[in-house]
Amino acid sequence: MKNNCLIKKGRFTPLAVILMFVLPVVIGLGCICVGRMEIPISDVFKTIGAIFTGQETDVQNYSIIVNLRLPRILMAIIVGAGLTCAGNTFQSLFSNPLATPDILGVTSGTCVGAILAIILSCGILGTQLIALAFGLVSVLFTIKIAGRNKNGSMIYLVLAGVIASSLFNAIGSLLKYTADPQDKLPEITYWLMGSFTSATYQKLLIGSPLIIVGIVIIYLLRWRLNILALSEDEAKASGIDLKKTRMIFILASTLITASAVSMCGQIGWIGLLIPHCARMLVGSNNRYVVPLSISLGASFMILIDTLSRSLTVIELPLSILTAIIGAPVFILLLNRSKLR
Repeated sequence: MKNNCLIKKGRFTPLAVILMFVLPVVIGLGCICVGRMEIPISDVFKTIGAIFTGQETDVQNYSIIVNLRLPRILMAIIVGAGLTCAGNTFQSLFSNPLATPDILGVTSGTCVGAILAIILSCGILGTQLIALAFGLVSVLFTIKIAGRNKNGSMIYLVLAGVIASSLFNAIGSLLKYTADPQDKLPEITYWLMGSFTSATYQKLLIGSPLIIVGIVIIYLLRWRLNILALSEDEAKASGIDLKKTRMIFILASTLITASAVSMCGQIGWIGLLIPHCARMLVGSNNRYVVPLSISLGASFMILIDTLSRSLTVIELPLSILTAIIGAPVFILLLNRSKLR
């Protein structure tokens, strides 16, 4: 790894550490001010300070900042960081630069759970819990199929993920076909396109712990991703238990993806695009890629959510914006460097 302004002598520079922590915070504070009703940054600080001091503040500003925008910003940070971390993990695990967090079928299973919950009118929190449960079941189903192969090849796991995704997509389509086209179907369609509209502190309390646990596990073991990215023979020569280590990373990434999708629906591109941006800045060593991609993913997701609620009169689904912005950026990355 060559030295640059972010890394010197094999370690992040103090400037890089500060930027990784400060970037999401600064962007988050700036985006709280932006919306259909703009709020001065001084009022934002006053309102946030009033939460801790108990001082009186403007009721309207308090409602907009604390009850509407702050939960969205927090959810964007957690979901963006989580999906980026999971995407980078799968790209390293499968040695596939095009791998995404839904490669093992977790997103399809989570969506089936959400569709079923919406049809049954389970409410926002009920939908989140059922979606999370179905997401975890879908990955267990994938692992069970792949486990029949005695060689333990990762190709079989990917193929099992394709099978699981196809099966759960078919079930989801069948459920949508039976849904009420006047009431349930529009709600299902909007949920599947991804949005932070329903962000609340209660939803964050349910979904965030699993995402944070998954991120922490991947962060602490990130050096092992470098070994797993090697060929099978080279990885075995390192002396680590490959099967156990892979399973730890798969389960951690599954917890992240299932929790993120259960909170806000499908959000594409971020788990594919941001890890490549991080590699362009610090190389392919996961000791550096993982923490940097977490910071960049959180910042990117905040910006996307702010655009979704500010660009037009109606709020745009997140997956539409991530695709519109992500596709040309990814093409630019392809033209500038080879996929690692």
